[in-house]
Amino acid sequence: MNIQEIRDRAKDFGIKTSRMSKMKLIQEIQLSEGNFNCFATATEGVCDQINCIWRDDCFAAARQLHS
Repeated sequence: MNIQEIRDRAKDFGIKTSRMSKMKLIQEIQLSEGNFNCFATATEGVCDQINCIWRDDCFAAARQLHS
């Protein structure tokens, strides 16, 4: 999902998107949806949230942050 799509989704939840990183935006969306705000924390490439829409981006972001 590109950053504009993420911002649009965040706005649907009433999240102010200015000056927020992609990671922080997704974590705020996760909380607003009633989920864990765990985006980019799967440092070992393991996650039990199989149906998460952020899953692929999450693993990629975690690898970048922790490499």
